[in-house]
Amino acid sequence: MKTLHPLTWWIWSLLIVGAVISANNSWLAGASVAGATLLVWRYAPDAPWARSFWFSLKIGALILIIRTIVGILIGVPIPGTKIFELPILPLPDWLAGIRIGGVITQERLLSSIHEGLIIVAVISLFGAAVSLTSPHKLLRVTPIVIYEFGVATVIATSALPNLVQSISRIRRARLLRGDEKPSWRSIALPLLEDSLSRSLELAAAMDARGYGVSRKRSRYRPILWRGTDSVVVLTAALILTFTLVALN
Repeated sequence: MKTLHPLTWWIWSLLIVGAVISANNSWLAGASVAGATLLVWRYAPDAPWARSFWFSLKIGALILIIRTIVGILIGVPIPGTKIFELPILPLPDWLAGIRIGGVITQERLLSSIHEGLIIVAVISLFGAAVSLTSPHKLLRVTPIVIYEFGVATVIATSALPNLVQSISRIRRARLLRGDEKPSWRSIALPLLEDSLSRSLELAAAMDARGYGVSRKRSRYRPILWRGTDSVVVLTAALILTFTLVALN
């Protein structure tokens, strides 16, 4: 596939996110994650920001596990098929209706997993958009009128790729120093220092180049919108439309 317009994958991800949230269906959420995984695996470039998706999947898996555990232990009782039972912890009267422990039903477990899958789908779709789009090209197509906003947005979307790159670099350095299994404690402080250093370097570089001083210094260079871009966006729009129609 030829290089697509920088806005194509962002529009695609926003439309699919709208479909997933509107449908509120676990099967659609799982299918969207699988589709995003296939697209990133097939079309993501060999660049630092392309690793963002796999990092977002790890974050999504962690959120899914936490949401499932919290949904099982804490929440409103849901009647149904009993799986097992936990001791009930007493709570104050102003928390009436909420229970910690008690009977764990199949419906309560599935409800927690369902909500976690929706969150995972949203995170992974935005991660796919970051991995499939060059932040530099995204900045190139930002109109002069919203250039300052575009700079801030591009910096924000570049934060996750830079974080992934920093973690990989710190782990590699720890391995070279003989630390075969670097823990998160040994990575956290160097990661914080590296993030602060990169932020200061970025701020100094942008100040030296005149970003935010004058709109005339921004260089809007349009990139051609091809038929493939229209196909990708139209496919996502059809999925969203079908979902909304099905709900009615």
